[in-house]
Amino acid sequence: MRSDRNNAAPLGLKIAAGAGLAFLHLPILLIFLYAFTTEEKSYQFPPPGYTLQWFAVTWNRPDVWAAMGLSVRVAAISTAIALVLGTLCAAAVSQTKFFGRETISLLVILPIALPGIITGIALRSAFSFAEIPFSFWTIVLGHATFCVVVVYNNAVARFRRVSGSLIEASMDLGADGFQTFRYIILPNIGTALLAGGMLAFALSFDEVIVTTFTAGQQSTLPIWMLEELVRPRQRPVTNVVAMVVVLLTFLPILGAYYLTRDGDQVAGGGK
Repeated sequence: MRSDRNNAAPLGLKIAAGAGLAFLHLPILLIFLYAFTTEEKSYQFPPPGYTLQWFAVTWNRPDVWAAMGLSVRVAAISTAIALVLGTLCAAAVSQTKFFGRETISLLVILPIALPGIITGIALRSAFSFAEIPFSFWTIVLGHATFCVVVVYNNAVARFRRVSGSLIEASMDLGADGFQTFRYIILPNIGTALLAGGMLAFALSFDEVIVTTFTAGQQSTLPIWMLEELVRPRQRPVTNVVAMVVVLLTFLPILGAYYLTRDGDQVAGGGK
């Protein structure tokens, strides 16, 4: 009893934690609330009434579907590129030793450490210098720069937990490199890659700053939302779309958390 009492958090710490969580999540709840308001032109609190009409209005807006489709395509292709490049970089850095390995690791994670506006300006300058017109693929390339980092961080951590004895045993038993990767490495790093892919998709789906510099005249869903807030036509529609974005990005992050929370054991350790 005394041990449990000593391990209990102080009341002040509980209050501070609750206040911090409220500060972070109450604005999100307000987004959900204003998706049901009957007020079209302003954010009046409390809302004068509640309605579901804005969900039907949003469903019938072709500009919403166009922006969402573009965001999904960009996020999917950026994630696929990130899975390939991030996994290869992680394998090279964690499984081999060569001159400049730590420098390469730093260069891989640098895009996500830099402010987004710096990355955006750099990409826009590079595309302009190379006379590459802004298009769907310039958005994909811009998003892939930071999606690779997310996959790399997950993959390199899991690679370092895979015992080298497993790979050596596979080779000793006659497996070639592809077979070793398919039957030994991939089952051990698969959840980390899936989690990294989910996080990369969520990060790409709601990215604004880099997209602003690389999209040209196209509008992804976050860019569409930003434009709607600046020049509002139907404010609740923006909140309905925001609610959808919250749900679409929350689910991959939640899935990534559950996939990686038990990944701290070394596969093959002690065998």
